[in-house]
Amino acid sequence: MIETVHNNSILPKVVIMYLVWDQEPFLYMDDVIMGVEAQTYDKDALEFLIVYNHFKEGNTSACSHIREQIEKHKERLPHVTILEQTENLGFSGGNNLGMQWAMDHGYQYVFLHNADAYMGASCIQELVTAMENDKMIGAAQSLVMLHPETNKINTSGNVLHYLMIGYCDDYKKTKEEVHLPKIKKVGYISGAAVMMRTDLLKQYGFWDDDYFMYHEDTDYSLRLQMQGYKTVMIRDSEFFHKYQFKKSIEKYFWIERNRYVLILLFYKWPTIIFLLPMLFVFEVGLIIFSLRGGWFDKRVEVYQYFLKKENWNIWLKKRTEIQKNRKISDRSLLKNAGTGVYFQEDEMRNPLLLYVGNPLMWAYYVVVVKLFIWW
Repeated sequence: MIETVHNNSILPKVVIMYLVWDQEPFLYMDDVIMGVEAQTYDKDALEFLIVYNHFKEGNTSACSHIREQIEKHKERLPHVTILEQTENLGFSGGNNLGMQWAMDHGYQYVFLHNADAYMGASCIQELVTAMENDKMIGAAQSLVMLHPETNKINTSGNVLHYLMIGYCDDYKKTKEEVHLPKIKKVGYISGAAVMMRTDLLKQYGFWDDDYFMYHEDTDYSLRLQMQGYKTVMIRDSEFFHKYQFKKSIEKYFWIERNRYVLILLFYKWPTIIFLLPMLFVFEVGLIIFSLRGGWFDKRVEVYQYFLKKENWNIWLKKRTEIQKNRKISDRSLLKNAGTGVYFQEDEMRNPLLLYVGNPLMWAYYVVVVKLFIWW
């Protein structure tokens, strides 16, 4: 175990894991470095690990730019390690590489740092303090603020609906509007800015590559919750995200496929049976929404995916392991679940969802989920 002694106390060692790819270093490195330099946490207890996740065909590596920037600021930075990849490992694969590095080198914590963001000065300090004070916090995210609207929230932790739909909580509200507690229990943590314990990564696994994209952070949060750990947001650990909503038809396949995977993996069979009527109603709504939005073909792809036996085999094997080792009930898991879906972007809002779907889902939660699911 690597430790640093500071003012007669032992500081846990932390890896700030910055995953970046293609030309992103030219756009974001200046602010990222500024955030690392500003940390109040002892620099001797920090490692700035940069995973450069290769580049698009036709472009050139940005690693020389990364090294130039590190050299320019080396006197004010903690120790820096650069892992240059020869292929794009993807979001999960790149983060898993950093987690493995942190674990192999004896660090107690690893902080995942989104490419298009930067840390507030007390970001790391507040996360470590909270997690050291409460060993049942399995993973903790920063309060993710927007940039350049730095007085507005990107996410104060993510809401997880009982149908496994996730969305940012308190989006575009100010901290003063929502009166956040210092530590807030959340449905699942945001992978953009999250501190994780390396001992739990070793015990319960890294991010699941089989998701490919979307819901990896949801899956990891639920795996921890299944073992009785908390997933939380730390209010005074601020992280500023240059967030831009990207409406990509391609993402609908991964979001929906992985949503069904989460239902399959984490609920007991009786719970899934009880949720089937509401799942069916929601599915009809999604079909209507997809036809109007021009992405019905992606819904068909989801159906086709689950018609293949080999795909079921992948997830059923994981389900068996999760269900065998779980320590909490479905009732506990569903206790603080979201009962409505509130998309933040105007172009994603739908009157059918707001005025029909959400009241119906709330009623189903109150009348069916809360009254009948006791296991």
